[in-house]
Amino acid sequence: MKFLLPFLIPAFMGCGSRPPENPPPAWGAAVSREVAALGSRNWVIVAESSFPVISRRGTRTVVIDGEIPEVVEYIVNLLEQSENVRPRFTTARELPFLVNDLSPGVDQFRERLNDALHGHAVNQMDHRALTLLAQSDADKYAVLVLKTKTALPYSNVYIELDSGFWDRESEARLRLDMSGGAQQPQGNEKIE
Repeated sequence: MKFLLPFLIPAFMGCGSRPPENPPPAWGAAVSREVAALGSRNWVIVAESSFPVISRRGTRTVVIDGEIPEVVEYIVNLLEQSENVRPRFTTARELPFLVNDLSPGVDQFRERLNDALHGHAVNQMDHRALTLLAQSDADKYAVLVLKTKTALPYSNVYIELDSGFWDRESEARLRLDMSGGAQQPQGNEKIE
């Protein structure tokens, strides 16, 4: 029995521990680092495999060995834990009109994408206009393109990041209050 003890203890210790149910994907650490560096007004584009490399300064393209819904869900999970940014999701207006006859797998893709978004609101915009908007913002702000294995037209997900602690409505209200003749603080006055 003395000789079996060193073998039995590790065997029993391993019985209670299980590997994590969903270990992070191989690309998870790289995506986490890239997304953590972004802030308000930056973009993340989770793109299909034929998405062009944008050559403008401020744009970084990373090839991911994953499908759009799984990458989107990973990013949603990251951003739901973040206090400094809040995502605004936009997809191509064309996506709901695609049919399986022309784009096999698109129905399942839409279901998986909907699940991956965890109930977040999704705006829609014409694909061409959306791409031009993201490209024009690349002149001023960082754009991260995560190029996936997905091979479906109009399947890109555009994520514009807003401040997590100051939203557009608060900014509009502040500007309105400032333009309405609110008294400006002078020198050493206490700011109320």
